[in-house]
Amino acid sequence: MATAGNTKQKILDTAMRLFNSVGVANVRLQHIADEAGISVGNLAYHYRNKEAIVDALFYQIEQELQGILSTYRVYPNLIDFDQQLSKYYLFGKSYPFYFSDLLQMAQEFDVARKHRDRYIPRMWQQIRKRLDFNVQRGTLKPEMESGLYDQLAESQWLIISFWPVQCELRTPDCNQVLHFKKLVWSQWLPHFTDKGRQEYDLLIQPLITQPG
Repeated sequence: MATAGNTKQKILDTAMRLFNSVGVANVRLQHIADEAGISVGNLAYHYRNKEAIVDALFYQIEQELQGILSTYRVYPNLIDFDQQLSKYYLFGKSYPFYFSDLLQMAQEFDVARKHRDRYIPRMWQQIRKRLDFNVQRGTLKPEMESGLYDQLAESQWLIISFWPVQCELRTPDCNQVLHFKKLVWSQWLPHFTDKGRQEYDLLIQPLITQPG
């Protein structure tokens, strides 16, 4: 017999699947209930409206993002960022609606607006600090001009954030994690020092090279 906890998670899993498939704006409680195989009344007992479902999903999303952000500077080399990219890739695969619908959700749902204001700056700032850290340890060159690494951090954030969305417009090959990582790392290559390039060739290149 299904418990209340199991039913609530089933509702969230179903809602997330529908949000990912057709977008948050196109999903109603009836759609979620039908897909989950329960009555609308049963769904409303657990979540009174769509906003309550979005609130619960954003709590789940925040837990995962906290885990990703907490992996910053675990290792004192480029492996640190590569492993974090793996986590971002899996996050994007799990929650494509988060990136494609965040602006719209922030206009409609208070939890999404607060989340955007709290986490989007943190994601960008962490990338920016990572660039500074690698300059300090001699793997990245100092900025050639003021603001260059601000722009690089923004470009990196855009790739990480909008990869799942743009993949919907392309062939299935673009969903490969190696393709994603190569695109991110390609923006670092012109800025490596000799030390940085040696570390990249030793630690990262073997990980992002397609076998065969």
